[in-house]
Amino acid sequence: MKYKLHRKQQLKTDLETAWQFFSSPYNLAVLTPASMKFKVRSALDSASIYEGMQIDYNVTPLWGITMGWQTEITQVVPLRSFTDYQKKGPYKLWNHQHDFVENEHGVLMTDTIDYELPFGLLGDCVHRLLVKKKLDYIFDHRFKVLEEKFNT
Repeated sequence: MKYKLHRKQQLKTDLETAWQFFSSPYNLAVLTPASMKFKVRSALDSASIYEGMQIDYNVTPLWGITMGWQTEITQVVPLRSFTDYQKKGPYKLWNHQHDFVENEHGVLMTDTIDYELPFGLLGDCVHRLLVKKKLDYIFDHRFKVLEEKFNT
């Protein structure tokens, strides 16, 4: 079964600052709970994303098991949006779109993730028991980090 995670957050910053922060792959570790031991493995040729960029990571999502994850940046509209797509990793599908809209309060940042687990019905059970809660935990943590960085 395919799932969708949708989050919005108002950031009290300008569009250029928000874009610079989110478009740097190295800031993913800042946004991820420390318990997940997120690490960029790729030797990146740019500090900012570009269409076609592939990024390799290590992450420890559950039970202390470290796994590799590879994403490709499939779409970039500077200062507006970008999309990362999982090429290798734990999901059958992971497509994460990041949107940025400047407004009178700063920047409204939106995450829209379409995802699916492998293994059919078993994957759906694992989603209900573990994955949904873990994703909520990750994005709740991300919200708090962004509140501290941009809104205090």
